[in-house]
Amino acid sequence: MRTQPLNRKVRFEIRPWGGGPDPARELLPYVDNVSLVDLVSGYEHAAGHDVPGQYAGIVLDHFNFGDLTGYLTGRPDSAYWARKGAIALLGCDCGEVGCWPLQAQVVTTDDVVRWRGFVQPHRPKRDYGDFGPFVFRRNQYERAVLEAAAAMPSS
Repeated sequence: MRTQPLNRKVRFEIRPWGGGPDPARELLPYVDNVSLVDLVSGYEHAAGHDVPGQYAGIVLDHFNFGDLTGYLTGRPDSAYWARKGAIALLGCDCGEVGCWPLQAQVVTTDDVVRWRGFVQPHRPKRDYGDFGPFVFRRNQYERAVLEAAAAMPSS
């Protein structure tokens, strides 16, 4: 497994998703200013996976994630995600998280937050062992999560 830098930066962009006068909101993670969609798409293409890169961010208006801060820090309200021990960081480019999610464990220690153990549950034989882990300084990660939560318009 490759050594990953310990000084990565994360951010979560909330942007319009879909057409129409009232588009949904998409939450898209970025690692060092590269979208997670682009990172995993490049990995899947290089690995020769079928159906590579069919991801989008989490479409917030289509997905009941509970408390966003708890969800992104690996403490989801949902028993479903808690039981999995992972969360979906990306969903399908159709807007449905369950259609084609990219899941990962979010592990928090005193100093760092790690995204590790990536899986595509609809292709359980895929090996993501060389994708990540992505390690962020805990204070920077938590600040990015709080900024994303604050940027969400009230419904």
